[in-house]
Amino acid sequence: MKLREVMTSNVEVIHPNASVQEAAEMMRSLDVGSLPVCDGRKMQGMITDRDITIRAVADGREARQTAVREIMTSELVYCFEDEDVQAAAKLMNDHQIRRLPIVNEQKELVGIVSLGDLAVETDDEAMVGQVLEGVSEPAQPQRR
Repeated sequence: MKLREVMTSNVEVIHPNASVQEAAEMMRSLDVGSLPVCDGRKMQGMITDRDITIRAVADGREARQTAVREIMTSELVYCFEDEDVQAAAKLMNDHQIRRLPIVNEQKELVGIVSLGDLAVETDDEAMVGQVLEGVSEPAQPQRR
């Protein structure tokens, strides 16, 4: 099954120059924990509620004065819309992410696939279980 068949299109995005407060407000109103950061349709990164907590709040940054681009995760992890769902599952598992941006050939954002999308839209329970296990795996504590 191709990702274009299971992805959610018309994804809400935030501009890299928007404030962290705007991003948090948008996440609250949409009831999501992450947003693609786009300049037009071109992805620049992702911002998560964890980015806001760790890179803004914990560092004492002012949410109204801090731009999304300053704290977003700029490492782009994505799949192309014509790839199979197994490719998305592998990336989600390998990178421990619950939502994966989907791009077209021009690398413009066209959708997003969540762990829930894989669970609901595919019949491969083993694949979904493996991704859930990998995504949920806790980080190893730093021991001295």
